[in-house]
Amino acid sequence: MLTFEGLDENFKFLIIEVLNQLKATREFVNSPSRSLFRKITSREDYIDNLKTVIENKAYSRINSTLDLDPKLLNKIRAIQLSSVNLERIGDHCVNIVNQMAYLEDKSYVNRYECAEAFDIIEGAVGKITTSFTSDDMPTALEICKSENSLDSLYKDNFNRIMAEMGSGKNIPNLVTCLFIFRYLERIGDGLLNIGEAIIFSILGERIKIEQFESLQQTLSVSGYEGSFSDIDFQGIWGSRSGCRIGRVQAKDDDNTDNPPVAQGSIYKEGNLDKIKLEKQSLEQWNKRFPGMVPEIFGFHETKDENKGSMLVEFLPGCTLDTMILTSDDNDLENGLFTLEQTLRHVWTNTMKKQPIRTTFMEQLKSRQNGVLQVHPEFNRNGRQMGSAEIISSAELLDECATIEQSLPAPFTVFIHGDFNCNNVVYSAHDERVRFIDLHRSRDFDYIQDLSVFLVSGFRMPVFERPIRNKINAVVSRMYSFAEEFANEFNDETWQARLSLALARSFYTSTRFEFNYAFAKEMFNRSMFLLEKMNRYSGKWNNFILPEDILHY
Repeated sequence: MLTFEGLDENFKFLIIEVLNQLKATREFVNSPSRSLFRKITSREDYIDNLKTVIENKAYSRINSTLDLDPKLLNKIRAIQLSSVNLERIGDHCVNIVNQMAYLEDKSYVNRYECAEAFDIIEGAVGKITTSFTSDDMPTALEICKSENSLDSLYKDNFNRIMAEMGSGKNIPNLVTCLFIFRYLERIGDGLLNIGEAIIFSILGERIKIEQFESLQQTLSVSGYEGSFSDIDFQGIWGSRSGCRIGRVQAKDDDNTDNPPVAQGSIYKEGNLDKIKLEKQSLEQWNKRFPGMVPEIFGFHETKDENKGSMLVEFLPGCTLDTMILTSDDNDLENGLFTLEQTLRHVWTNTMKKQPIRTTFMEQLKSRQNGVLQVHPEFNRNGRQMGSAEIISSAELLDECATIEQSLPAPFTVFIHGDFNCNNVVYSAHDERVRFIDLHRSRDFDYIQDLSVFLVSGFRMPVFERPIRNKINAVVSRMYSFAEEFANEFNDETWQARLSLALARSFYTSTRFEFNYAFAKEMFNRSMFLLEKMNRYSGKWNNFILPEDILHY
């Protein structure tokens, strides 16, 4: 525990006071009295004051020490969060005793499982100090699981009370008992928050109990037989996918006897359908191109919660966006050359020479609501400028969707599907490119991946001219590579299709950009490309895409 300024003592006293409050509330429910009521309500102020003292000390320490040890910082944050929830538990005790005043028969509530609820709550609160003091993960999990027990108890008693209400008798007593059980159930929510705070203080990462159990299950499926306390979990933030992503490895990572999963892996948890899609894509990639994507160590699904989780190989190396910002020219040159060779290998070996209709405008329309939530002004209305008529953005999209129908891709290749710079990993050690985040992989137009890659470079929020020139050079190089590939395989309409795909990528990228000037820049480029396509009257194999639209 912590010793500075008596924070550990304050926290222990708070736990003791809340435990006493729970015991007094149980006694009051069994046998109400005025003296006990006054004792419970007066203790509420003391509990609130203790919580405030702990908060002040916690924030004071965090703000006054710049180089605070991360583990100590996590412990302080966990104590502060637990204190807030302990104070809420104390409040719920007062709410329960206040509800007792509405009972016509004070013993009526004891017909139900109040005693069992108090047993669960007191048992969980009594374990908090031990779990915090010794970083006891199993005990923290028991505290979390008390919430499930209280939810189940609430459901059973709720159903019983509602059934008894059907008789039309004792309605005031029944309604009051329902409220009392509701407060007991809400105490379970506080206990869950406390248990998860303890897990956070041990792991150093915020992870919900369902995610924790899913990680345990997935580790077990992968063949890991060690203790979870020997695993280090580090969350990876910034994902827009809606998935929980973290890196998992053994704390003793020098031990070569550890299974591969413990030596380093990525844990991903989220929507079951999405996780299944990525699993299938990884399997397909590894079947076609062994070693080009991460190996799957374990997969687990929880169908009743529509959740899936997966452990995959952690790829050594550096993502391409990071290389653009930090690597020297030689390393970046090697990485880009290897990427080009890898793409050529994948595309030529998976090519199917049959036309396919692209869906760039459909994709744009499906994401339009998300764009307009962030930038409602990007819904352009039609207007007249002198003799020129500018149609609305909605009409423009419809016109370009019609154009797209006449521009099928001449062949398909197996694409990545979400080909951002940060989904390409280059290892300088073995000069190898590998891919991650593959849930959208499929046979489709290579222009889809090309447009996503080009705009992912453009939208990097770095505006210093030397680095921006580097980004522009990477974008130009990839554009030239695509031009060579298109010419080699007689793709005569690639620039027209790329214009539609780039318009889609520029437009949909604005929903992630709150820098209005930069978002407006991407929006304007999207509209320019769509207008250019809509006004073009020649043959599509003669259409020229202005390459400088990719540079900022």
